[in-house]
Amino acid sequence: MSQTKSHKNRLESDNLLPLSSEKQLLRFYYAGKSLPSPTGGTLIMLRVYPEDDGSASIILECNSSSLRYLLSIKKSTRTERQKVKEMIKKGEDPKCPRHVSQALVRADKNFMCQLCGISFGKF
Repeated sequence: MSQTKSHKNRLESDNLLPLSSEKQLLRFYYAGKSLPSPTGGTLIMLRVYPEDDGSASIILECNSSSLRYLLSIKKSTRTERQKVKEMIKKGEDPKCPRHVSQALVRADKNFMCQLCGISFGKF
């Protein structure tokens, strides 16, 4: 069983609550702002799980209620991958197109963002 399958099974078996305002929370997350919890308080990132298809899942916990939530992040777009490719061609250190100041790290043949778990292609 691959690691990703075990992550998906674990995420499904945990009682993680869905978030209704994912787009707004993602904007806050990419900007580095605190994430408001639906129950009051703020959400704290516990873990990022990258998926085989390039997407990712983040487990968040409310600091006031200790409820845990699942935030899904979509895989990179063609435009984002092109931006990373252009940075590499210019000889620059590639940065995450979503987090802007976060440097991408090499994971096998991929460049990945450690904060969002997204793969930005094989180079």
